[in-house]
Amino acid sequence: MDLLFELINTIKSTITDVIPIAAIIFGFQFAVIRKPIPQIRTVLIGFVYVLVGLSLFLLGLEKCLFPIGRMMAAQLTAPAFILGLEPGVEVVRTAVDWKDYGWVYAFAFLIGLTTTIAEPSLIAVAIKANEVSGGAIGVWGLRIAVALGVAFGIALGSYRIVVGHPIQYYIVVGYIIVVIQTVFTPKLMVPLAYDSGGVTTSTVTVPLVAALGLGLAETVPGRSPLIDGFGLIAFASLFPIMSVMAYAQLSNMKFELETRSRKRRETKH
Repeated sequence: MDLLFELINTIKSTITDVIPIAAIIFGFQFAVIRKPIPQIRTVLIGFVYVLVGLSLFLLGLEKCLFPIGRMMAAQLTAPAFILGLEPGVEVVRTAVDWKDYGWVYAFAFLIGLTTTIAEPSLIAVAIKANEVSGGAIGVWGLRIAVALGVAFGIALGSYRIVVGHPIQYYIVVGYIIVVIQTVFTPKLMVPLAYDSGGVTTSTVTVPLVAALGLGLAETVPGRSPLIDGFGLIAFASLFPIMSVMAYAQLSNMKFELETRSRKRRETKH
């Protein structure tokens, strides 16, 4: 019964959130464009699906993804686990050595890689990019490039939480690298690279990443959830820009090398 009441409350809050969107769309359609909406019945049914889907998704986040992220962070940073002791042994640690948290970095990397590959918004962008470019941009090539960027970013962000470094230094240096890469990246890929940083912060990645960051900050000695717990999503948005532009630069270099090699062969013949 408690779960049913939570679902009903979530549906109510979702309706409240979606109504302004529907009001703007229908308002512009009838007041500005002044044309009826084609297949209005299908559109209304779609809105119902959106409401139900969002409600179930939000409830699933609260009941599953957030607890899993925090639980994994707590288990991987438990002193007994780090020191290789039997489960349940009480150990109090005050000093933090970043080398002891290798499994945290590995988990952060892998969770960033897998959640990004499964990210629906990234799949949609990759398919559209492939269609618009006439196949020049590979669907899996783009997805893997973005996923590697997110994975490295979340692993680095986890390291930052463990050591307690200020986040601004990482972000400033990261965007300096992005600006430098922008100069040397093929112009076709620059806008797509910048968009790729945004599509990673969506339905699958954000809940687990946010929960991981908060869980780490709560369990690593001397860290504040408010100061250190947030910021992983910024890493998940920044590093895919770098990885996609690096992917574009490497692809361009490969194409140029193949072109030169082909011209040499043609010259010999």
